[in-house]
Amino acid sequence: MKENLLNELEEYYDLEFEKIISQIKNNKAKLVLLQFPDGLKKYATAVVDYLEEKTDAEFLIYLGQCFGACDTPEGIEKLNIDLTIQFGHNELMPNY
Repeated sequence: MKENLLNELEEYYDLEFEKIISQIKNNKAKLVLLQFPDGLKKYATAVVDYLEEKTDAEFLIYLGQCFGACDTPEGIEKLNIDLTIQFGHNELMPNY
């Protein structure tokens, strides 16, 4: 099921997974926070599963609203997060 969601996601969007994996490894990130816009939240667990297979990091999914790069969750510094990745809409999305 999750693999089907990931395939569906990749059919319509370029989320630059290789770039994300590289950033996680280059930063030696152990705890990564992922933020998704509402339209991509249904893919969140499939994305986490994929990234967990490719890295040694653990992931948290922020389910609150995310309106852009300046919209970070309050209190995030208390979680000792190494890296935050925000997925959003840009000129590269969707790729069809």
